[in-house]
Amino acid sequence: MNHTTNKRQTDIDALVAERQRSMNDGLSLKEKIGYSVLAAAGLTGVIWLGSKFIKNKVEDKAHSKSFDDGTPETIAKQIKMSFENDGYWGTDVEKLRKVLSDIETRQQLDKVFKAYKKEYHRNMYEDMSDELQASEYNEMLQIIAAKPEKKGQAPTTSQYVAWAKRLKAAFDKTYSFIPGTDEPAIKAVFNEIPTQNDFIKVGVQYKKEYGDNLITVLKGELESWEYPAYMQIITSKRRA
Repeated sequence: MNHTTNKRQTDIDALVAERQRSMNDGLSLKEKIGYSVLAAAGLTGVIWLGSKFIKNKVEDKAHSKSFDDGTPETIAKQIKMSFENDGYWGTDVEKLRKVLSDIETRQQLDKVFKAYKKEYHRNMYEDMSDELQASEYNEMLQIIAAKPEKKGQAPTTSQYVAWAKRLKAAFDKTYSFIPGTDEPAIKAVFNEIPTQNDFIKVGVQYKKEYGDNLITVLKGELESWEYPAYMQIITSKRRA
């Protein structure tokens, strides 16, 4: 019984195979090429759908992480939102300054850069260049350049230089081609400088970089009633 059944199945398989060969022999070359192209297109479509699925999954994961406070994804989203500025013209520079200043180490910055690239498929630094004036862009680059390798690391010479360059960028600010001063940028630097002694070292680097006395420039950039309030930020800090 089993032998008969197996023989019948073998005969059926042989007939199917023969029928398939017969159909293939009956196709023209053009038809065979057409079917091959369709098969290849189908395979390409499957690959495309698969890659799109994976890409969407990666983006969904990044979106979900962007709701967690302090993650690289959250910080990347905050940077993007500062560029978008709630739909208003221009960039929310103060928000961008704060977000970048709050990044504590170069390692964290690198993670933010990668998260931004993954989430928006764009280079964060190129977007900054497109969104900011030259003086603003220089300021943000100095904020980035001064990031320490480790959290809590004492200021270094490069940090003093970065603060000096940020102050110069604040002095070089323009408003619709009219020279001005970016006072919030000055205040941000003053708030970051930890001690009075560090402020003196920033002045030393400013002199080396630009040949001007920092105090003299500050007095020239700020109104007479503003200067004492800004210096109060420094004098209220510990000496060293």
